[in-house]
Amino acid sequence: MKHILIVEDDESIAELERDYLQASGFETKICLYGRDGMQEALSGTYDLMILDLMLPGESGFEICREVRERYNTPILIVSAKRDDIDKVQGLGLGADDYITKPFSPRELVARVRAHLSRYERLVAAKQGDVLVIRGLKIDRTARRVFVNGEERTLTAKEFDLLNFLASNPNRVFTREALFREIWGEESLGEIATITVHVKKIREKIELDTAKPQYIETIWGVGYRFRV
Repeated sequence: MKHILIVEDDESIAELERDYLQASGFETKICLYGRDGMQEALSGTYDLMILDLMLPGESGFEICREVRERYNTPILIVSAKRDDIDKVQGLGLGADDYITKPFSPRELVARVRAHLSRYERLVAAKQGDVLVIRGLKIDRTARRVFVNGEERTLTAKEFDLLNFLASNPNRVFTREALFREIWGEESLGEIATITVHVKKIREKIELDTAKPQYIETIWGVGYRFRV
């Protein structure tokens, strides 16, 4: 049975989420205060977290940041904040999804199931040296990439960048962070090279570069590999 943590200060909404999730076979725990939610979330005992942003004690943004530094378990933000800046900030801190209130409880359950399923497939695939995500296969040992069985030739840096993003799914990285990770802290160069490399990778692995299914652009923030 999967364990879901609900961090929500509106008790009626928290209980609604709990009731639908429990009816769908999930075990849940509710935290009405930010500090309690932070403590539970950092315990590492939950398979997925549903997180409000406006909380007493600790904000949802702070909880999301702290959790993502330690765990890759899915985080779904459910908030009354509708502004794009809030969505960008939440996703930029590592949240996997953003749902605005009011919401459909059935849709929430469906998204919970979808994110748990994606996470399980990713964990299973990462057990070895070959990472398989939908039609994309990354052989880390051989440093080879295949799309629907057809090999694609990537440069060394393109492979390193793709492998890093795919190994950290659903996390948003700034161009600066990616440049430091791939080229090194002391490297000299233009941050714009990240944009160029992402464009070239997309041309090689995406079926439609205008609608990428793997490497997403999070406007104003950076890039995220979607699973």
